[in-house]
Amino acid sequence: MAPRVTILLFATARLAAGASELRWPVEPGGLPLGSLVRSLGSRYPKLAPILPTCRFVLNGRYVVSRATRVRPGDKFAVHPPYGGG
Repeated sequence: MAPRVTILLFATARLAAGASELRWPVEPGGLPLGSLVRSLGSRYPKLAPILPTCRFVLNGRYVVSRATRVRPGDKFAVHPPYGGG
């Protein structure tokens, strides 16, 4: 079995992908977050238009750069804009 990243999806991202959690295969050396986001958009077309407005959290920390590497065993969360009241 290939090494994997756990992807957590919230709110409209969860609805667009049809799942709240994904297990995504990655190479042992990882990959840039930007590549992972593009792959998610390709695999889940309804998610693609939401991703540009999302905030991303990697292992409990907000990600600032899309060059940040996502590695096997990491937890990656996709947070679209929320509203509430």
